[in-house]
Amino acid sequence: MKTFMTFTFACLVSFSLPALAATADSKIEIVPNEKVCMVTDAVFPKKQIPVEANGKTYYGCCENCKKTLSEDAKARAAVDPVSGKSVDKASAVIAAREDGSVIYFENKKNFEKFKAQASK
Repeated sequence: MKTFMTFTFACLVSFSLPALAATADSKIEIVPNEKVCMVTDAVFPKKQIPVEANGKTYYGCCENCKKTLSEDAKARAAVDPVSGKSVDKASAVIAAREDGSVIYFENKKNFEKFKAQASK
């Protein structure tokens, strides 16, 4: 009986998670880059600390994030979920989910495609 219940629960979770994710992603909105901590990938109500690196401006929420952005090039990049290409966070179109987490896009067209797909 325990095996059957575990299997049933696993099936329910695996089938409902994509639907829940699609619902959450359909509510995403573009946010100003300066309100995003580009290390924690979260949006905040106020402007974050600007960090200059390679002639571009990134944003962090604290001294540790400032240090990470200054020293770690990987922290300054993300992957566009539509194109699969690497995106520089300083020039990305950034959209926030309802929970405050963010997604980076290489352009507004990709953001619109993502949002339209999530609404289906």
